[in-house]
Amino acid sequence: MTPFIDTHHAQATLDDGVATLTLTNAKSMNILGTPAILELTAALDALRARGDVRVLVLRGSGDKAFLGGADIHEMSNLSPPTAEDFITRLGALCESVRTFPAPTIARLAGWTLGGGLEVALACDLRLSSTAAHYGMPEVAVGVPSVIHAVLLPRLIGGSRAAWMLMTGESIDAATAHAWGLVHEIHDGAALDARIGALARKLAGLGPQVLRQQKRLLRSWESQTPEAAIAATIPEFGRAFATGEPQHYMGAFKNRRR
Repeated sequence: MTPFIDTHHAQATLDDGVATLTLTNAKSMNILGTPAILELTAALDALRARGDVRVLVLRGSGDKAFLGGADIHEMSNLSPPTAEDFITRLGALCESVRTFPAPTIARLAGWTLGGGLEVALACDLRLSSTAAHYGMPEVAVGVPSVIHAVLLPRLIGGSRAAWMLMTGESIDAATAHAWGLVHEIHDGAALDARIGALARKLAGLGPQVLRQQKRLLRSWESQTPEAAIAATIPEFGRAFATGEPQHYMGAFKNRRR
């Protein structure tokens, strides 16, 4: 499959509505330095602008790591102002993933650390290899975990998040699954087979309803239950303006007949 985005650090392919964005040429651990951060963000902007992306799969090159975290060699030379600039760029990458209009799937093989875990947390669905490990080791190098680390307590609970953030210790895939950090774990080639099947399944659903559901999920993060419930009623009505309920419900009724 020929990439339609192919820069030094970002490569994207598109197949029947399923886009795959891969971090490339970022050392064996898929490290996030400024050039890689900017190129991935630009690639996400280009994918967002297309109307034919129904699902986005994010991955790193190879199986040694999903994303191995921010570039310590670059960070060791930062000053307070340049440190804020660096983390703002990384935060913008994570936010571009979190607000991507179509569903996002993280392919998590090998190590997922620090800023790489924050990118994974920004994805909608996280599928892991059985050999994967996860950690937030920032405190070990003298900085706190920030930006999209704030999503961690919501996903795994405050006590478990405190353990990861305060100790900097990593957890294995089985623990990550038990804690709710990842949705599924698969061994070897089964990981790619499952991601492919799931992506095709999502791509076969109505694109408007999936985007609508994602918008609702994001809005619920900042609303009271009462406000969120009230806001869903007009959203339900708007779904019927897309034609998708009529199409899919009609197909369902025909199958039942």
